[in-house]
Amino acid sequence: MLIPEPGRRDAVAASAAVREFVLHGIDREVVSEVIEVRLRGRPAEHPASIVLPLLLSDLPVFCRWRGEPSWGSGALQEIVTVVDRLVVDSSEWRSPGRGYGQLERLFASAAVSDLAYRRTLPWRQRLAERWPGIRTIRTLQVTGPRADALLLAGWLRSRLRREVALRVRAAGEVTAVTVDGSPVEPPAVNGAGASALLSAELDVLARDRVYEAA
Repeated sequence: MLIPEPGRRDAVAASAAVREFVLHGIDREVVSEVIEVRLRGRPAEHPASIVLPLLLSDLPVFCRWRGEPSWGSGALQEIVTVVDRLVVDSSEWRSPGRGYGQLERLFASAAVSDLAYRRTLPWRQRLAERWPGIRTIRTLQVTGPRADALLLAGWLRSRLRREVALRVRAAGEVTAVTVDGSPVEPPAVNGAGASALLSAELDVLARDRVYEAA
């Protein structure tokens, strides 16, 4: 865990702990090292120098970046060169629409996952069930977070290769989707918790071209 802290004075403070995690339904446990590093001043601008000595060779490296990345910063560029996969949640960003343009520039450097996109999977499955009728869609209306709605619309536009209008009604999670005024049947299981979403992304190593297109 890398935690940048404001302050002019340069400092690095670290703590290490061994944590035990119980796997529910399985008669065994997982023991893991958790290293927390607080970076102040210039060290916060060069996180890769802190991370590299801690990595184990030949194992994939994931970074779960909390909040909106500091676009164009040296810290972000360093992390992208170190990791195999960058995991974000664009629903945490102030302006997801602008952020996607910045995120796209990182696709060639590291595989990117977006937990907001993963959350839309049940609804994308429902929309796909409307094929071939959905190919004539003109307007998509989504009740939910703006990031989730933008990604649903982007996915449709990239698959259909044409423009689809989007209307958004703000909500904490996607609760309704309408295609040209026709309600889409809600999925049996709508979404998953943050831990389950992140766990699913840690099983993916390759670039997700469909997400990138969206």
